[in-house]
Amino acid sequence: MKIALLGYGKMGRYIERLATEGGDEVVLRVDEHNRADIRSADLEGVDVAIDFSRPDAAVANIELALAAGVPVVVGTTGWLDQLPTVRKQVEEAGGALFWASNFSVGVNVFFAAARRLAELISKENYRVSIEETHHTEKIDAPSGTAITLAETVAAGLRGDRPDIISYREKDVPGTHLLRFSSDIDEIEMTHTAHSREGFARGAIQAAHWIAGRRGVFTMADLLESD
Repeated sequence: MKIALLGYGKMGRYIERLATEGGDEVVLRVDEHNRADIRSADLEGVDVAIDFSRPDAAVANIELALAAGVPVVVGTTGWLDQLPTVRKQVEEAGGALFWASNFSVGVNVFFAAARRLAELISKENYRVSIEETHHTEKIDAPSGTAITLAETVAAGLRGDRPDIISYREKDVPGTHLLRFSSDIDEIEMTHTAHSREGFARGAIQAAHWIAGRRGVFTMADLLESD
């Protein structure tokens, strides 16, 4: 598979290493130094684009891929308020978009478990909170993963989205703590990433999965497929 990397920071380089080891080929690398010069024609021959850029660049990168007729996998967070507009663009273009606030399979299992726990506890008197910790270079706060977790829990509780507390510390790939507290007891669920590898492998898996598909997809679609 020929891959264009839209965003070539730490995640982009991590994806390139793992993709190359798996037999894929990165044929285009785009970052802030050359983005202004990139046109849709530059994606000719590309099978899929993977975007790990910045919140203010993600939508333009999606539009670039759509104009080139290239499926795009987006791991950038902080732009999802524009998802309804982007979804319409994808549908009108007959394109393919795979987005996720977190590509780690473990995190997405964590989401599913969190929702089920919220459903089971919804009639009890528990206070719900979320804490997320990431490296100091992460731009958005709260993290996209924490927001998705909060929305998932709210759906299970059929109530309001719980509050999120964000911390930024050096060299922390990502930790998310979900806490249900009452006067009687406390329940905690935690997901701790030890490296960026889970995110990168999930993005590459999504890039292979989206080939030949049309529409807007998430990790739930991938995990539930045969």
